[in-house]
Amino acid sequence: MWGDMTTWITICDTCKRAGSEAAMSDGERLAELIEAAVRETAIKTRRVSCLMGCKQACNVVVQAPGKLAYTLGAFEPSRDAAEGIVAYAVAHAQSETGQVPFRSWPAAIKGHFITRHPPLGDEG
Repeated sequence: MWGDMTTWITICDTCKRAGSEAAMSDGERLAELIEAAVRETAIKTRRVSCLMGCKQACNVVVQAPGKLAYTLGAFEPSRDAAEGIVAYAVAHAQSETGQVPFRSWPAAIKGHFITRHPPLGDEG
């Protein structure tokens, strides 16, 4: 899976925002919207059961081998959020390091960054 330079969006599909009573988790709803939004891109998606970011629910990770990785969260499970996440992932894919200039960030992802992780190197 990680043998190429593909950018991945890892989506927590168990996230539930505070007070959510829906049968489908907020994470599942966001995952479906992101999966629909990536169809015309080279971005790949995968779902995981928990990213341990429950306080800010609707968490995703944007990552690619050899690049900075970013955890984002506290999203509404909306098409606008999904499209913003995918647009950011496309910009991440086009960046040599994974760093995307702030001026290029989609409005939907501003204020949603939780962590940034350096790429694993040969020493790791």
